[in-house]
Amino acid sequence: MARIAGVNIPTGKRVEIALRYIHGIGPKFSKEICEKCSIPAERRVSQLTDAEVLQIRETIDRDYTVEGDLRREVQT
Repeated sequence: MARIAGVNIPTGKRVEIALRYIHGIGPKFSKEICEKCSIPAERRVSQLTDAEVLQIRETIDRDYTVEGDLRREVQT
């Protein structure tokens, strides 16, 4: 299982769908992330290399507010 932003994303699903399990990432952002990282839409999480997972993780950390940070922001 790939762990991104503190969330275990399901390995059997397409990357674009699996990223939506992260709080703060919906259809638009998941597609945007895949385009930024040059990952084809039909690629599954289980087919990702460690370098691609790292690239996705860094892109999310750099460009998006997700999970705990987003929850705190919304709560206040």
